[in-house]
Amino acid sequence: MRRREFLRLAAATAMAAKPAAAEVKTPRIGFIQVGSREENQSLLDAFRGGLSALGWTDGGNIAIVDRWAEERTEQLPGIVKELIGSGAAVLVTAGTLATLAAKRASATMPIVMVGVDDPVGVVDSLGQPGGNVTGLSLSSSEATTERLELLRELVPGLHRLAVIVRDDPGLEQKLQDIRSDAKEKGIDTLMLEATTAKALELSFTRLHTERSEAVYMASGPLGPVKRARIIALAAESRLPAIYSFRVFPADGGLMSFGVDYGDLFRRAARYVDKILKGANPAYLAVEPPYKFDLTVNLKTANALGLTIPPAMLASADEVIS
Repeated sequence: MRRREFLRLAAATAMAAKPAAAEVKTPRIGFIQVGSREENQSLLDAFRGGLSALGWTDGGNIAIVDRWAEERTEQLPGIVKELIGSGAAVLVTAGTLATLAAKRASATMPIVMVGVDDPVGVVDSLGQPGGNVTGLSLSSSEATTERLELLRELVPGLHRLAVIVRDDPGLEQKLQDIRSDAKEKGIDTLMLEATTAKALELSFTRLHTERSEAVYMASGPLGPVKRARIIALAAESRLPAIYSFRVFPADGGLMSFGVDYGDLFRRAARYVDKILKGANPAYLAVEPPYKFDLTVNLKTANALGLTIPPAMLASADEVIS
């Protein structure tokens, strides 16, 4: 065999024997939302936008696999199991129920929680989460204070406030904040538990017999049907009511002051970025909300015979008329 042909054959044999480069897998990010895509698509878009700003492109160098429980919380364990089984590198969980379902399913899968009322109990501490869960809290004593101040602007001399609560997990700290802050302002609070539809009806029937002058709805955004019933009962009570979520005034409630969820989900992208680059969730501090929105439904105010102070309207992020 000629020398040149031998060298070509040897080179070809060496190339064939050389192991192929390891296939690089695209990181999969599981996104879990208790509600519906229809109502919460903007939050997924905000999360995608946050990742894009950090150099991660869905369908490019990452793959976001989103799942929606459609208010059927019993589906959450199955959704979590599916995403973990699909090889997700990180789970992003919206709300307390989704976060708890993910935490119960795995003690090692990195979890970025978004909008959990009271993270203490989910994590060891805010500064040092200590396990596989970190992310963004929903808890804010400043927001509670502001809601009470807004109600006092609408009802000068407010001294009797009905606080309607459901069985949301992690709610106790929020209720403690409401009680203590109201007490400092000289406002008596009437705590009304509304864990069922019947209990909700009874709570609203007690408002006038208990001489309540305003309503503080301490609950999650709920599904459309439950939300619509609460708004209708509040309208029938003829009392001003404040909510923590914009969807309430958007659907006909009076007003809301709450966390800017779009901002929370954009910030969640930073946690995912750090974890994908090797950071341990145990050492990523849980952060509080920074941005809040005031939404006022002027049409509802007029129907209740309420005059919204000009200063409140001027400070509102959105006025629905």
